[in-house]
Amino acid sequence: MEPVKGRPPAPLRDRARYRFDRTLARSTGTLMGWLVITCLAVVVPVSAVLVWTDPGAPRSLSERLTVVWRTSAETLRLGSATGAPLRLALSALLGLVALLGVSTLVGVVTTGLADRMTELSRGRSRVLEHGHVVVLGWSDQATTVVSELVAAQAPHRPRAVVLLADRDKAEMERALSAHLPPAARARIICRSGPASDPEVLALVSPRTAGTVLVLPSGEPSADAEVLRTLLSLRAVLGEGTDGPPVLAAVRDDRYRAPARLAAGPRGTVLETDTVTARLIAQCVGRPGLSLVLRDLLDFAGDEFHLADATAFHGDTFGTALLGHPNSCVVGLLTPEGRTLLNPPADTPVEPGGRLIVLALDDGSTRVEDCRDLVDPSAIAPDGPPPDDPTHLLVLGWNRRAPLVVGQLRDTARPGSVLDVITDGTVPGPREPEDGTPPPRGSTNGAPAAASVRFRSAALSRPEALLGLDLTPYDGVVVLGPDPGEGPDRPDDWTLVTLLALRLLEERAGRELRVVTELVDDRNRPLAPVNHGSDVIVSGKLTGLLMAQITQNRHLAPVFDELFSGDGANVLLRPAGTYVRPGGEATFATVVAAARDRGDCAIGYRCHDRSAPGTDHGVRLNPPKGERRVWSAGDQVVVVGTPAGDVTAACAPPRRDAYRAGPAAGPTGPLGEGRP
Repeated sequence: MEPVKGRPPAPLRDRARYRFDRTLARSTGTLMGWLVITCLAVVVPVSAVLVWTDPGAPRSLSERLTVVWRTSAETLRLGSATGAPLRLALSALLGLVALLGVSTLVGVVTTGLADRMTELSRGRSRVLEHGHVVVLGWSDQATTVVSELVAAQAPHRPRAVVLLADRDKAEMERALSAHLPPAARARIICRSGPASDPEVLALVSPRTAGTVLVLPSGEPSADAEVLRTLLSLRAVLGEGTDGPPVLAAVRDDRYRAPARLAAGPRGTVLETDTVTARLIAQCVGRPGLSLVLRDLLDFAGDEFHLADATAFHGDTFGTALLGHPNSCVVGLLTPEGRTLLNPPADTPVEPGGRLIVLALDDGSTRVEDCRDLVDPSAIAPDGPPPDDPTHLLVLGWNRRAPLVVGQLRDTARPGSVLDVITDGTVPGPREPEDGTPPPRGSTNGAPAAASVRFRSAALSRPEALLGLDLTPYDGVVVLGPDPGEGPDRPDDWTLVTLLALRLLEERAGRELRVVTELVDDRNRPLAPVNHGSDVIVSGKLTGLLMAQITQNRHLAPVFDELFSGDGANVLLRPAGTYVRPGGEATFATVVAAARDRGDCAIGYRCHDRSAPGTDHGVRLNPPKGERRVWSAGDQVVVVGTPAGDVTAACAPPRRDAYRAGPAAGPTGPLGEGRP
């Protein structure tokens, strides 16, 4: 551990005790080793004194050392030495000391080490690390965040990940061990205690940390606990601006502004419920999008990075799109720090700016002109047709449902209809009995794009689900109950509902696009859905997102726009939008065609491999020179604006789910828009 510049190093005694505590906590064999060392440290010096005070001792050093060793081995034999009275007294004293020491040592050391091991198992010893990642709190995102942070680390420079939560240390270690390889577990340190207590929080050394993450628990008071933890962190770090970056997550929008203030100028606050609602709304009209987003957010393949743009200074963004053979350019980071995602192709690349790219890692991006790989004859002549109005059905209700309905209502095509069926009190205007549509809803005074109708039904009864008429609907959204409401495991109701929908699909002879939300990622393979449907595990995707922002907080605005209802989003468009179906073309040709239509192509999904499998046919960031035959069922993954989107003009002002930057600024108290 290297001392932090500007701060005094930890005292030698504290560092030695920290190393000793970690050694004791390893195994029983380590404890036995320390006992052997302690016994030898007492017996061998006294035996040496006996040998060197013996007039008849051998003259050579080697023979004396042999006698020392023999004496040490026979220390328990009283009166074995002969000669002068002094030697007899020393021999007897040595035997008595050894006998008394061994008998006492067994009891004292056993009791002391048992107490110490109990204390260590409680996770209350101090952590002395530098540049480590501190994770505060425990939730369903904890295992995902920790495993992704370990996966993102460089093999030659691993960082410790320190987890502090008000849970049993052994339980946390067992839960993490199930998701981590054995080699990575050595760098995971768990401590137990409330992170809202400054004295407990100081045990994990947040001052010397590289990043601090604050996770919300699954309790109703989770957001309030996050706020208290941020205030505790502020008390430990002080009021300065030289602390580590802080990333916190809250569920309720009402806690965003206070959490942002408590996090300080280097803090970023993520609204998990808002992000989940955006993901669900985006996946409704784009089957398979959840698979693409999951691949984008994990560290197993390609992810977003910042790349040098020196080679394109004075040129345009469109040129940079075809300037990297092994990475995909999606935007610009201006010299002023503004993020431009999917800007117009004629946007100049200014000196001091950087490129936002999808690449394998930071050092894999290389510059090479790929325009010679483009085949203009393979480009499709027509652009994408506008989306038609849709008729959607939402089954169930939870705390995120109002956000989901708002996102679906505001991003749908004009003329769309959204029916909501709940199992309890109707949270909005009922569906008229005569079938006439109600007045359209509005958000902040602006007309919504879709009409919303509510009604109630006994959704907990399978016969009520099987009695639904799904003929008029283009898609279904299934929202399970919140944990603690209804059944003990909310995914049980969700799985039963999906089974009923599957049976209704078989009766109707057609497949529906189903988007469902699960709590436990282990239930995702059990979900009975067709390959055109999406299963969103909110905790999993939120954890992946937090891990990505932790690695590079400058990318927070990128994910903010990608998951927002307006601006540039991740889209799945038919391959025929860009290249002629049935023809062979390079991926560079697809990139060029997407550029001409205002999109940034970053991958594709193969129709022949869309059935469930390891990658579900998704391939991100293929080489520009890759050639393949594009079928009518293939899809291209792009970063762009939804075709024919006319709701941006009437949509309410965006409320960023991420807040980063100075605590005060020209646009409001949070620096990036008013809360």
